[in-house]
This record gives sequence, structure tokens and C-alpha cells, in this order.
Amino acid sequence: MFGDLFEEDFSFISNNHYGKGKKSKPRESEPPAPRDFTNLSGIKNQGGTCYLNSLLQTLLFTPEFREALFSLGPEELGTLDDSRKPDAKVRIIPLQLQRLFAQLLLLDQQAASTSDLTESFGWSSHEEMRQHDVQELNRILFSALETSLVGTSGHDLINRLYHGIVVNQIVCKECKNVSERQEDFLDLTVAVKGVAGLEEALWNMYVEEEYFENDNLYRCGACDKLVEASKSAKLRKLPPFLTISLLRFNFDFEKCERYKETSCYTFPIQINLKPFCEQTEMDDSEYMYELFSVIIHKGGCYGGHYHVYIRDVDELGNWQLQEEEDGLIEEKALRDTENAKETENPLAVLKGILSEEEAKQIPVDQLGQKLLEKKGVSWNKKYRKQYGALRKYLQHHPQIFQLSPDGNKVSLKETHKLLFKLDSHGQNLQSPSQKNDVQWNCEKSPPRPRAASAGCHWFDLNDSKVQPIKEKDIEKQFQGKESAYMLFYRKAQLKRPPEARGNPRYQIPEHLLNEMNAANTELQKKRAECDSANNGIDLHLHLSSCYKFHNGALHPSLSWKESVVDLTIDRRKTLGDLRQAVSQMLESWEGDMVLSMAKPLPAGLHLYQVLDGDELTLDGIGLADGADIFIWNGKEVGGTKVLTGPEHEPVVLNVLRLAEHNEGGKGQHFSEAQHVCSCSTSLGQLHSALAPAGGIILKNSSGADPEAKNWEVFHEEDMKETVRSVGLRDGCSVLILDSHDQSFVDVASGNLTAFTYDISWLQVKNFCGGEEEQKHVKITATIETVMADIKMKAIRELQLEEELTKESCLRPVSGNGKLLSPVPEDYTVKEAELKMGSLLGLCRGKAPTSTQLFLYFMVGSDQSCSPEMEIVVEETASVRECLNLMLEKSGLSGDNWHLRRIDWCYEAGEALSQENATLKELNVCRGDTLVITEGKLPEKGFLKIPIWWLKPSSHKKHGENAQEQVNGITWKMEALQVSAAAEATHPGLDLCYAGRIEIAGEASLEDLKMQALTLPCCQDQVVPLPSFLRAWTVDSKGPGKLLRDNKRRLSDYRLGARVEICIEPLQEEENLGPHELLLRVQMGIPGERDYSSSRDLVWDISKECTTWALRQRVASHYCLPADKIEIAKYFPERFEWLPISSWTQQISKRKRRKKQASLQSAPYHLKDGDIIGVKNLLLDDTKDFSTVRDDIGKEKQRQLALEKRKSRQERAQDPLFLEEKLPTKPRKPEVALSINVGVFR
Repeated sequence: MFGDLFEEDFSFISNNHYGKGKKSKPRESEPPAPRDFTNLSGIKNQGGTCYLNSLLQTLLFTPEFREALFSLGPEELGTLDDSRKPDAKVRIIPLQLQRLFAQLLLLDQQAASTSDLTESFGWSSHEEMRQHDVQELNRILFSALETSLVGTSGHDLINRLYHGIVVNQIVCKECKNVSERQEDFLDLTVAVKGVAGLEEALWNMYVEEEYFENDNLYRCGACDKLVEASKSAKLRKLPPFLTISLLRFNFDFEKCERYKETSCYTFPIQINLKPFCEQTEMDDSEYMYELFSVIIHKGGCYGGHYHVYIRDVDELGNWQLQEEEDGLIEEKALRDTENAKETENPLAVLKGILSEEEAKQIPVDQLGQKLLEKKGVSWNKKYRKQYGALRKYLQHHPQIFQLSPDGNKVSLKETHKLLFKLDSHGQNLQSPSQKNDVQWNCEKSPPRPRAASAGCHWFDLNDSKVQPIKEKDIEKQFQGKESAYMLFYRKAQLKRPPEARGNPRYQIPEHLLNEMNAANTELQKKRAECDSANNGIDLHLHLSSCYKFHNGALHPSLSWKESVVDLTIDRRKTLGDLRQAVSQMLESWEGDMVLSMAKPLPAGLHLYQVLDGDELTLDGIGLADGADIFIWNGKEVGGTKVLTGPEHEPVVLNVLRLAEHNEGGKGQHFSEAQHVCSCSTSLGQLHSALAPAGGIILKNSSGADPEAKNWEVFHEEDMKETVRSVGLRDGCSVLILDSHDQSFVDVASGNLTAFTYDISWLQVKNFCGGEEEQKHVKITATIETVMADIKMKAIRELQLEEELTKESCLRPVSGNGKLLSPVPEDYTVKEAELKMGSLLGLCRGKAPTSTQLFLYFMVGSDQSCSPEMEIVVEETASVRECLNLMLEKSGLSGDNWHLRRIDWCYEAGEALSQENATLKELNVCRGDTLVITEGKLPEKGFLKIPIWWLKPSSHKKHGENAQEQVNGITWKMEALQVSAAAEATHPGLDLCYAGRIEIAGEASLEDLKMQALTLPCCQDQVVPLPSFLRAWTVDSKGPGKLLRDNKRRLSDYRLGARVEICIEPLQEEENLGPHELLLRVQMGIPGERDYSSSRDLVWDISKECTTWALRQRVASHYCLPADKIEIAKYFPERFEWLPISSWTQQISKRKRRKKQASLQSAPYHLKDGDIIGVKNLLLDDTKDFSTVRDDIGKEKQRQLALEKRKSRQERAQDPLFLEEKLPTKPRKPEVALSINVGVFR
């Protein structure tokens, strides 16, 4: 519809105690961010809706449009709550627009969502990801609003604000007769190419005259002859708001391509339209217009981004440029510094605390605690060094503080308490405006401070982002790839009432004000909850009474869950608060309580530093979410002294010893065990523990992989080093060699010989002889063995001729027995990415060199018709040369072929259309599969579509060869790519191949039907009009999506490159609407498990698509009572019938009161072409909808599933083959995008 211009519960404890870090909170649980300093709300981009956002912001900042929309109440538009009622007439689009405008004006969020509005347009998620032209959207949205407001007081809203008239006149030079024609407009379209600016374009349109003279004369109606004349146009009526669209996008007919005009095109902030008007007698002020919005397009003609510059007419935003804002920040920082100095005075702090106390006197110790709570720091830490002890400080100020006789209690003298309250009250008088510029929940917003230059505030609204700009910044959009695309002017005489200035609540209906107030209250509540959740940290408290110390670390006596207590606390609280919370939880604790940081390690729990400094915040001491804290007495656990700190961390080592070689295994020749030691343990102590009878230790710094080859021997001089200093960490491997194993070590060099990593083998199978000679041998190899050596060993082991060395290659064998691409002979096993134990095939033929490609190819994508072949070509060969070599090898000739890549579902995919490009340039890689496809590639913009003919088959009664009825569609093969084997998807239909047509993407569906009738197979058909034909896409070897609207262009359907169309002839004319569903209904034959021939049933679902409505429609079609039928939907791919509810359930009062689900959703997913079975309960009371065909089909599917399972089990048990994933079922093609803005309830 818009054209195709552009394509553009929180978890409080982790189950894994070995993982640390901040909890990941779901994004949807967090409230939206509040507005920024501009106090204006942006709009979220749904993926490609920047063009919509720019236009909506322009309409919002057109106060007259906004207020006219708000003036329409629920009595005229209805309410959104009634939109689901079938008989309610609710005008959804204006209601959603009202609600969006209220959110943009009042809701305290950074950006509003347009999802409800686009849903009222009838847009799908695909449409929200697709960009369109904002000029066309402007016209279509206005048209939709006009349609929606018919019969209301706002029926003329668009015409009242945007309607203008242009008059075209032709004046005869002889009789002076004037012939004129009026044209209405809502926006003016002006040229950009070859024009310097807007005023010049308007001058060319409405001042310059066109003359008819010489050979180009005009026939005058009054003179009745050809005469000289002049033609001109003038603006007869000017609208209050003038919308101007700039023709930035043009078409180059020489290059046959679209381009964007980026030359300089000026437009004024104020413009006088008097020279362009028919009537010029009025005062100049009547013709003056002011610019208030510029929609800008950034990008080229095939993609880009929209944003908008808007003048804030009502001064709703807070206009402050960055440099001025920086000045204000510095000024505020200076004030804060002065205030901080004042608050640093302990006298003012103590006076403030005591003035808030209700009691006359409070204990001095309690005063110190309140100071800690208020300032986050204790008196001793902040003030003691300068002012002395707290009690002494109070005694030094007797004129302010009054102490009790024993000096234990204190209060503020009455005179100072009164003065302090008066002073703080005076400050609070100003606090609301200082704390927050916007009082969202107040009935009336207080005035906000504004910049001096009020009235000329411009903002750049770029989706969610809003920022102030200067008026002169508009000049930057005169030219370039980012330039003005639409201009919006308002009459200078339009003045705003004073009460509208800075008042976003002005003229908003009461029900929307209440809704926004409630929404803001909910937002504030959610933000408070989110703030608490974001600052809350979960701590895992480990109690020493539940642990024991052994093997170098702490281990729980019970399970982890039973040994850990979880505590959630605010990170802004102090360590003292934490200690107090722990004490309250553990009331039975006796003796000293020490809190130590702990960390779960592979060896167990280890303790680090003791937490100290009760006045410090938890965030300040580095306590993160999920931290582990061990609670103990600081000395021992279970009577055992515990060493703490990083220098005593336990390390888990993998201890390996050589084991006997296992020929049948996959190379594991080590026995493994784990050993725990402190990282400060010396190597001498480790040697005594692991090899008490003597021997040597080797380190593998690669970790736990025993097959790595960088083993290093620890010498005698290394024995004084510690485990940490030699680089041994958790997971490192050490190899212990006893005296009889040391022959494998060159102690002088410190390296282990190849024995320890020459530990596996590969299998090589002979494919050079006949099938009876396909023997295989095991070849011992390492990851560094070169493939050429493996080939030589295999030839000798298989006792083959030495000549095969030059005429053979090694090819990996896949899990299903397929020979893969040959491996270059200079590759190592590691470079060839071969796993030990893999099967290789010794085959005839040379392996490709580094500049050659080994490719698979087939003729057509159906492997049952064409076997897969192989070829070696140079990577510098062109596509055409490669195609010729493949044609020669497959025995084909001619130039009516092209190459395609194989796609993910193993079908012919993208065409290699650049036939002169090399394979390397097109990124064709070794091992790729190409498909030779019949037919030349269609020209750009053309579609090559296979056409099928769909017609009813002769119905076979039950019992006449039921097996044949399973396959109810006959596929006649006349195309190379189409498989001859087909499953029954629509019983009772014949699908015959008619041929291929080549048609332009811009052609209509009607053109396609007419061209399909010219095919030889269809010429015998008598079809009066294209409307007597029904077109379907072919999906899963049967009719798929129904193509509506004969006048619609094929490109609008988004058919795709591999689409196939089937044509169905009709007995009568048909023109289905967007809300009409085509079903095939068939009545059950009483006493038989079969159905009569299917009939087409058209069902209007514009009001509802429920079980009740379908039952009534089917009953009406068969002239039966609705309570005397049963209906079910057929799923042919499963041979199953799903009953569509039941009549007794449908009429129950409880069910009728509930909102009924649409049949187009789960589980029915009703769509065009679905088969509906009908049972007449007057003649047949059986509830079984299945037929003999279904029984046979299910049995066939069951047998097929058993065979597949058996085949998989056999492959899994075969040690020579590795299991490989089979290609998955291809997904259905995407549904073509449909937009419906013109249907309102």
C-alpha cells in the first residue's frame, strides 16, 4: 500500500556456587527510562517505523490538529474496551492516536510505543520491520482518519486544517475567454531538480505562464478554432497548515535506475505566498507562513532513515543547548560545593538531627547512631580528629545543646529548634521546583524555568532520542544525502492561547488525564521497586558449624544448600548493618563473630580477607552480588586451624601415569587421579607425596589434555620452587614416570619423546578396486602426521601397487558413507581437522592443489533423478567455463542451462548470475555443491514461474482401491526439477504440470492468469474472464496461499525466486475480499467412512472467526439446523481430523460470556483451502470423521518411522561410521505482506 521505495522473577541465589557476578535481570521487568532534560518524549522504532515516528511527532506538535482530535469524545468514537465486541462501532485509529498523543505529552518515559497504533492499522510484525515513504504515509493516514471520522463532529478535521485549492486557467488571446479548472490539495509537491529553492519552484508553478503559439495552438470553446493562449495556475484557497513534499527521488531514463537528488535546495523560515495567490487584496499578514517542521531523510533511494526537526510552538519542552547546560552544571557544582562546606559543619548536622526528634531528649549514643545512618559515616571517623569526642563537643556548645545532669542525654534548646524549623521551612517552599521540573501527578504543572529566547525552540526528534538544536542548524539540511524531504508551514496569524504555553495537559480529555496519572503512579512504583532490586545484593552466608576442613579446603558437612543461608541486603548499607542483620538471623551464635570473604574453588571453599570497618558501605568494600561470606571465630573450624589468604589457595592437579596401550580405544593411554595441595607447597614436597618410591615429574602447561606434546621435566634444582611459581594451576596436568618408564624421556633436553602423543590411529579403506576388495586397515598416526605419509603407509599395508601413490588420494568418509572432498597431501592430520579413529577412503584420482576446487554437482535438485557427480576446476575459472565442464561430464549440451548453489534444505537456491565472474570472486569453496538448472536466467525484474493446473478428480467410492485413494494428487512430470513422488495433501484434486511462463514483476495477477492460458496445456480450457480462475502458490506439493485481487502487482505478493503457481478453473466469477476465507466442505456419507465431493464455501470473517460463526455458516450452506451438525478440520499431512468444539459447549452461558478464541490461531490455524468435514446428526450419529484413506496413510507413516528408527540404530552401532545430522524439513515461504488501514469497527 505504501509502495516499495525502501527496504531497510528475580533469582536470589545462584545454583552454581562457582559462578560469581551480577544477576541478569530480564529487560522487560525494568520500567522505561524517564524523560531527559528536554522534557519531551520520543517514539520507539519498531524496526523500520522511523518514517511513521517523524510524521506522528509533526502531528503532535501541530496544536490545532492535536486539540481537534482530543475534542472527539467516547460518545462519538466509542471506547477501546468495546473494540472486541462484535456489534460495537469503535473508531480504533483516532482512539489509539489520542492515547498515543496523551502518552507523548504526559507519560514520564523516554519513548512511547506505537505498537497499539500500528495494530489498529492492521499491520503485521513484517510490516513494522519494513520502511516506506513518509509522503505517501501522510496521504494514506489522512485518508484513513477521514474514513474513521465519518459521521462525527470531526468529519472535516483534515479538510479544515490542510485543504487548499489550486486553479488552472487558460486565457484566449483573441476573445479573452477564460477556461478554468479547480484542483483540491492536502499537500503540494514541488520539484527539486534544476531549482535553487522553494520560492523559485513556487514561482515556476504559480507565476510563470505557458504559451500556446506557432504549431502548438489551443482550441478555444468560445471562438471554436485554434488560437494563441496562455496557461497559468494560482493558489485560490490557502489552508491553515501548508504541507510541501519535495521531489528528491527521480528516475534516470538513460541509466534506467532510481536516484536521489542531493543538490542544494533552500527554503525560508518565513514565506509570503501572496505572489502565488489568485486573490491579493488582503493584508500581507494573511499570506505569511512560518516553518514549524522539517522531516529529513538520510540515505539513498533504496534505504535510509527519517528524523524530524520541529519548532516547539507551545514551548512544552525544556530547550537548553549543551554549552549552556555545561555552564549551568558548573554553577550548580559551585553551589553544591558551598552547601557541602556548610553541611560539613557538625553543628548544623547535629542541629538537624535533634530538630527532627519528637522526644525532648535522646541518649548521646543514639545521637551518634543517627549521625551514622544519616551521613553514612561515624562521628569518630569524620569529626573526632578535628572536634574531639561527641560528648565533649556537645558540652562546648551549651547555648545550643541542653545535656541532662548525668550527661547521657541531649536535646536542642527550644529557641534554636524553632529557628531551625523556620529556616528549613523557607527552603522547602522552593524545593518542589528545585527537585523536579515536571510534577507528573499534579493536577497542574508548575511553571518551568525557560531560556531567554522563548518561541523559537527547535528540537531534533530522532525516534527515541530528543535533543535541542539551533534554528540555523536547519540550513544544514538544504543539501546532501541527509536533507529535507517534507516541509510543514503554519499561518503566522495562528496564535496560541496563553494557558496553552508550557501546559502539556491543555485540552486533554479527563479520562485520558486520569489514565496517564494512574500510569505515572505505576511507573514511579515500578522504578522504586527496580531501584531497590538493582541495589539489592544476595549474599551467601556459610556457617562454620556446618563445615569441616580436610584435603586443604573447607567442605560442607551436609549439602551445599543446607550449609548456606541466603541474605538480601541493600548495597548502600554499611558493614555494621550487615553484621547486625547476621546477628539477628543467628540469635544462638556464641563467642566472637568474624566475617571473612570466601570463594568456592575446585578443591573446596577457601577463605580470604576479614571484613573490617563497620562504617564502610558494602559497595565500598567491594561486596558484589552473589558474594560468599564465611562466619566463624577467626581461628579454627571444627578444631582445625584454617590458613587463609591467596598465598594458601588449594590447587587441584591432574596426576597422570602411563597405562598399557589399548589398540581398540581412541588413544587414551593414561590413568588419571586428582591431587590437592596448597599453592605454596614446594615441588620437593609434591614429589615426595606423588612419587615416594622415586621417579620424575613432568608438567603439561596446556591443561588437562594428555595428548598435548609440550611436556617439561622438573629438574632437581626446581624442587625448591613452589607450585604457584612454576605455573601449576587448577586443572594442570603432571605426569609421573616411574624408573622403568624413564626411557621415554630425554632428561637432558627436558622433553618427552613422541611416544606419549603418538597414541592413536586412523582407518583407511580401499576404494580403488571392486566392492569385494574394499578392505580397510588401521594406520598409527599423530596429529602432526602428514597425509602423504598416511597414504604411503596405507598402500603398503593394503599391499597395493606402488603406482597408486601418484594416482590416488585420501578422502574422508561421512557418517552416511559419502566420500567427502579429498584432503591435500601436504596437510597434517590437525590441519585436515580429522578426528582420531576417523575413516578415510583411498580413491583413484589426484588430490586438488591449493589453486583448485573440488566441487560436487547434480542436474536438478532431486537426487533420485540425478546422481551427485564430482569435478575438479581451477578457482580462477569463470562460471560459464565451470558450467561447460559440468555439462560435458554429465553428457548434456546446449546453452539453455545455468548454475545455482545448493541451499540449506538441499534444494536449488541462489543463481550464479554473473557468468563471467570467477569462482573465487563468487566465494565458491572446496566441497560446495552446485546444481545445473534448466533454462536461461530471467532478466532482472522478471520472474520465471512454473504453472500447474488444478482441477477436481473423479471421486472414488469407498472400497474401490482404497490404496490408490491415499495418493489423491496425480503429478505429471514435465519439468526437470519437479519430483515425481508426491504425498497426498489435498485428496480429490488433480495437479497437472502446464509449463513455465516468464513475466515481469510489475505485472498484475490478472496478467499472470491471462499468460497462463496461453500455455499449450491450457488452451483447450474455456475461460470467459480471469475472474473465473483462482490462483494459489504451490506449497508442500499442493495448493498453499490463495492470491487475491486481480489488479495487484506480482511484486507486492513477495513470491520469491522459486515460487510455483497453480491455477484452478471456476464455474462462476469470483473476487474474494481480504476478510473472506475460502474453505472446502464435504459432507460425510451416512453409514460409510467416506465423504461426498467437496464444495467451496466462502466465509466472511470480518466480524468474528469463531466456532459459533463457522458452525452457523456451514449449517446455512447445507440448510440444516446448527445443532444437528458436527464439524472437524482435516490435517492431510497427519491424516487426522480435529473436531471443532461441540455444540453443547458452544451454547453454554459460561462459554458465551467468555471471549472466544479465533479459529485462525492454535490449534486449528484455519486458512484458505482447508478441508472441513461435516456430519449430519439427523442421518449419522457417529463422531468418527476418519476414512479408510486415513487408516492406510497412518499405517504407512508408522512403518516409515519404524524403518528410520531402525536405520538410525544400525548406524549408531556401526563403529566405522559417525552419526551425521540429516537435513531438516524446509520452512514454508514467508507470507506476503498485507496492510489494511481502511477497515474500522
